[in-house]
Amino acid sequence: MNTPLVALATVAALVVAALGGLSTVLRRRTGLAHLVAAGVLEAVLLVQSAVVVVALAGGERPPETATFLAYLVSVVLVPVAGVLWSRTEPTRWAGTVLAVAALVVAVMVWRLLQLWEATGG
Repeated sequence: MNTPLVALATVAALVVAALGGLSTVLRRRTGLAHLVAAGVLEAVLLVQSAVVVVALAGGERPPETATFLAYLVSVVLVPVAGVLWSRTEPTRWAGTVLAVAALVVAVMVWRLLQLWEATGG
């Protein structure tokens, strides 16, 4: 795990959450800006996942590997699910759906880092 990438993912997730919250307050559906921001977030998460896969292939292992891998797969899927759900939501709450998904990612990436850095002792 890479702490700067975790921080970057957190910033990207907070930008997506802010855009989602703003669109909810303005009573608007999600648009291109939301998709671009979510795409950037997803790209950062995929880069982080690739870094982790390389580290795992190199023999590094977190103490709770199964839990770590479940979080890793889930954190990559949450933004995709959030975007798909928000795009099908016909009301102003589409932004809230995306904001919640982004906030979940912001928490999950830090939990992934905790799991990676755990000593197992």
